[in-house]
Amino acid sequence: MGQKVNPVGLRLGISTDWQSKWVAKFNHEDYAKKLVEDQEIRSFINKKLKDAAISKIEIIREIDILKIIIHTARPGVVAGQKVKQ
Repeated sequence: MGQKVNPVGLRLGISTDWQSKWVAKFNHEDYAKKLVEDQEIRSFINKKLKDAAISKIEIIREIDILKIIIHTARPGVVAGQKVKQ
């Protein structure tokens, strides 16, 4: 058996970008809070939009702005259109 390596960690900075990007400076306490908040945002979006086929959620934190970019195969579910089955 060989060593197991996370594929994102192996390619980070080469072909894959960070999932969270923070521009503002934080101290250690704020860093931990923001990290937990990012994880809660991701889990909330995945739970709320479980039928949207979300592939990636990007979180960009600037000084006074929080941007959330959702990459999905079914944007109509995210935008609020009813799904026809």
